[in-house]
Amino acid sequence: MSDAAIPRKTQTETSGREGRIARRFRELAGRGELGLVAYITAGDPTLAASERIVLAAAEAGADVIELGVPFSDPVADGPTIQRASERALRSGTTLAGVIELVRRLRAKTDVPLILFTYFNPVLQMGVEKFADAASAAGADGALVTDLTPEEAGEYRAAVHARGLDTVFLAAPTSTDERLAMIAGCSSGFLYLISRTGVTGEREAMPEDLPALARRVRRATKLPLAVGFGISQPEHVSVLGGIADAAVVGSALMAEVEKAPSVDAAVSAVAARVRELKQAARAGISRRSAE
Repeated sequence: MSDAAIPRKTQTETSGREGRIARRFRELAGRGELGLVAYITAGDPTLAASERIVLAAAEAGADVIELGVPFSDPVADGPTIQRASERALRSGTTLAGVIELVRRLRAKTDVPLILFTYFNPVLQMGVEKFADAASAAGADGALVTDLTPEEAGEYRAAVHARGLDTVFLAAPTSTDERLAMIAGCSSGFLYLISRTGVTGEREAMPEDLPALARRVRRATKLPLAVGFGISQPEHVSVLGGIADAAVVGSALMAEVEKAPSVDAAVSAVAARVRELKQAARAGISRRSAE
């Protein structure tokens, strides 16, 4: 068995402290409530606008915020988030700028903040420097979409040493052995991709999602967040009893894209989050029901 396949303790277990992510999921479970993880591409249309959008999303009920770091080749993302990344890059957004956004947000909100990025910007900054900067700014964790557990040893060591959670992706194509490896490398929560392909809005949830979620549950006790294709309240409602949280991204960035002004974008994202969170509150998380 490789080192990456050996289960690791969560940040709460190793540090003795309960982080914001763990605390938020514990509170949700106590209320029997499905969580809502909101993805926002930082810098679309500007970092100043993103600050307002994130604060509005948190105020409207988002339980966790994923701050997307724009990247020139976002291969895991569908057209909506690709265009958001392109707009953010044109506005001059960098990883350093996103981390500074985290610092500004942390002074105004206690919502858990996760940096959602590809590995290239982290590598360019330097893994140790990235971990130092993210921790000092007040981030709670990071999700590096294209970093596999087998290649994540240095990254995980650096990030965990700064008290940050590492969220990894599990897919429908993951074998049971690989799910165990992914779970062993994850802390905070495990992100389950609901379907193969890229991000984007879909009409319906996959019929085999409950069985997939049960298979992942056998590999981990971490909270389970399901994303990719979730855009409507009925999608969120379906996840009640299956997952601990729903992840919504493309639907929110679509609101930003079509808004005629920053004020309109802030209002539209807040309204969509409230609608989705209302559906989430009606969902009973499997963890709390057990």
